Amino acid sequence: MLAYFLKGLYICAFICAPLFAIATSPSTPPQHTPKKRPNILFIIADDWGKHAKSYGTGDWINMPTFDKVAEEGILFNNCFTSNPKCAPCRASITTGRNTWQLKEGVQHFNPWPKEFITYPDILEANGYHVGFTGKGWGPGDYKCAGRKNNPAGKAYNKYFLDPPAKYINRNDYSRNFIEYFMKERPAGTPFCFWLGFTEPHRPYEDGAGVRAGKDVKSAEVPKYYPKNDIVRSDILDYAFEAEYMDSHVKKVLEYLQKTGELDNTLVVYTSDHGMPFPRVKGQIFEHGYNVPLAIRWGKNIPKPRVEDTFINVRDFAPTFLELAGVPKHPQMTGKSFLSLLTSPNPPAPDTEQFMLVGKERHDLGRPNNAGYPVRAIRTNDFLFVRNYEPDAWPVGNPETGYRNCDDSPTKTLLLSRFDKYYNWSFGKRPEYQLYDIRKDPECLNNLASDPKYSEIAEKLKAKLQTELEKDGDFRALGQDLSWLNKVRWTAPQETGSWQEWTSNNKNSN
Repeated sequence: MLAYFLKGLYICAFICAPLFAIATSPSTPPQHTPKKRPNILFIIADDWGKHAKSYGTGDWINMPTFDKVAEEGILFNNCFTSNPKCAPCRASITTGRNTWQLKEGVQHFNPWPKEFITYPDILEANGYHVGFTGKGWGPGDYKCAGRKNNPAGKAYNKYFLDPPAKYINRNDYSRNFIEYFMKERPAGTPFCFWLGFTEPHRPYEDGAGVRAGKDVKSAEVPKYYPKNDIVRSDILDYAFEAEYMDSHVKKVLEYLQKTGELDNTLVVYTSDHGMPFPRVKGQIFEHGYNVPLAIRWGKNIPKPRVEDTFINVRDFAPTFLELAGVPKHPQMTGKSFLSLLTSPNPPAPDTEQFMLVGKERHDLGRPNNAGYPVRAIRTNDFLFVRNYEPDAWPVGNPETGYRNCDDSPTKTLLLSRFDKYYNWSFGKRPEYQLYDIRKDPECLNNLASDPKYSEIAEKLKAKLQTELEKDGDFRALGQDLSWLNKVRWTAPQETGSWQEWTSNNKNSN
């Protein structure tokens, strides 16, 4: 199964990554060295949604370290990725650009586009000690762009352990930061570290959550799934892995507290997209692209609070550069939100704020291995979606197994019953969708064809087109799209590809 292959691939990549390679970049980063600069700890989960007490989640999941960061800093209710899949989201984070501004970077399992520089490149050139452990940018091929290191920096994956459940990564994340990365840090040098987990990415050890003492009846099941113990147990397995991740973060923050560096470290705790379940990961719905975010920075954040201002993951890079006293790189289209963190009187959120979301090809499994192109706009009140090819299967074709959805007990259950739950996750979608996010955060009631909402739909349709054109989106500008399906799929195997299916299902007569 592809999900099992992917997690194994990540682990192999961590073990085999070159440990002493020097980062390269497509152009020489600007040099700037202020007198005193803070550290940056960027903590990123792999497929973790907004599930923590801070967000009102029940006792089925406990993320005390995330909650502590939120309590001591700022909890963001509206942090968005412009593309809810691992590689494109992480490309957006590192480059400070929306994914449709990244050429091949808009795809999943892609070659790294060599013309784009990353914030770790720039910070390293400006005197920061830079590195990552676990999962950086990926999955994809960055060496084809002439890079020796991952776009997230030099790999620090020296120490391993025996995890508490099968399929959890053996990477000893906290030890690799404390005893490897920090030991190599030159005295007096600020650091920028990417603490990249592969949890709670699938696969999971079936029943691990229940065996750890979780009550199967405690799991909160979204409305788009049946309330079934198979689903509940699957959700608890997801929670078990997320909690394991959180325990490593605790060790890292305790180390920084002990060494007196915690309050001079900007701690950013987030994820690349929602949980690896049907209708979430890889899908343009609220639970797919709205990610958790908590930030602490000691007394530099004068007003701990809950913040409703919209943040895009492309905003991290320019924020980190401003924090370090380095000019924003001209390629970056995101905006720094450093002033939002440090202001004693932060402004109220803009009543007209909006965010753009979209995707192209995430996985194989359609004729010609085509993608499922989508663009959307999210405002304070509504989500408006345009599906450019409504006759295509949004999660991949049935013949190839709906590849843009990780294999799981929940997926198997939904595919066994052709009812509303199946349709919500795997059925074809209309060209236009409109959801009232305040009333319908699970995006189940499409208002696009409701006459009462026709004016709102038309305004958002026009706004979406206008903003995408401003953003230089190739699809909105009507540019040639033939290159999209030719972007190299970089995985060493094509499980679930259209070619694989057709070659194995030829008419023998």
